[in-house]
Amino acid sequence: MTASTVVAKPRLLSLDFFRGITVAAMILVNNPGSWSHIYPPLEHAHWNGCTPTDLIFPFFLFIVGISIAFALTSQKELEDQSKAIKSISIRALKLFGLGLFLALYPKFDFSTVRILGVLQRIGIVFFISAFIFLKAKPKTIAITAGSLLVIYYILMNFVPVPEIGYPNMEPETNLAAWIDRLILTTDHTWKQSKTWDPEGILSTLPSISTGLFGVLCGIWMKKENDNGKKIAWLFVLGFAGVIAGLIWNFVFPINKSLWTSSFVLYTAGLGSMVFGCCYWLIDVYGYKRFTKPFVAFGLNAITAFFLSAFFVKTLALIQVTNAVGEQENVVTYLYNQFVVPYFSPNNASLIHALVWVLVFTGIMMFMQRKKIIIKV
Repeated sequence: MTASTVVAKPRLLSLDFFRGITVAAMILVNNPGSWSHIYPPLEHAHWNGCTPTDLIFPFFLFIVGISIAFALTSQKELEDQSKAIKSISIRALKLFGLGLFLALYPKFDFSTVRILGVLQRIGIVFFISAFIFLKAKPKTIAITAGSLLVIYYILMNFVPVPEIGYPNMEPETNLAAWIDRLILTTDHTWKQSKTWDPEGILSTLPSISTGLFGVLCGIWMKKENDNGKKIAWLFVLGFAGVIAGLIWNFVFPINKSLWTSSFVLYTAGLGSMVFGCCYWLIDVYGYKRFTKPFVAFGLNAITAFFLSAFFVKTLALIQVTNAVGEQENVVTYLYNQFVVPYFSPNNASLIHALVWVLVFTGIMMFMQRKKIIIKV
């Protein structure tokens, strides 16, 4: 990562805000005081379905796509795109490497490291979406995004699963889970399941479509000069995506863990409408009073996400003795001593998460004031 103290180009404030509120939400849902006491909207759906928490990651990938269209338009017009391709390759590798580092830290046990994860998926989606944006016209991008969804639907619903014998959507016996076990092996998948990975190999295909839909949104925003038309089409196409996702849900259930095609359309549609709201309120209407903390997150989104995970893992290494003489890590100790006694279990867990968000709000706002932007 490299630090910059100069913002070279004017930024779309609503996009920074949307990115920032998404990252702040990531930190909130990833750091409850107790995983046993969480309000339902702050949990992922157990399997099929979609909670507010399930929207966070696809929103971020959708934003990645929008950002690609804004950042790479000038390079797209060049005959020699080698520098641009080198740049996106390096950035993708950095993102993948940061994710792998977090998976390894602090034990650095390569025999059981989870190979794929959130940052790794961001890196993959960023690279492929950016490469397609540089090489293809909008119509081709749209066809590619749609084709990936159809191909994934066919694979998941019509290809028999080896060792099982029939296609299915169950957590441990679907085709995506089988491929994860075959290629990654159970030693290198998500530790909560050990038999499949929510950021696994096959489900990466439709996640690319999420990024590409963001790219198409960004292309439209760059092309159209009339703010009214921009906002109207963000809502019209967003609403169409939501309806299409809900209809497809009847035969291919909305499912974040499998990143189903219906989930892609549903979340991309919602993302388009939310971005439309942000754009109208902030960039068109000019209402910016409440935006500063989230814009600060948006300017250093990957830094905020990485540091939040790194700090928690580091603090968890510090062991202290509690009131009954038992050893526990300092995060758990502080939570049990200063939060749990004064609130209900769910509220205590939520307050713990909010404290983490506030801590990183302070860090991000300090970086913004100093004009420090860490580019990954």
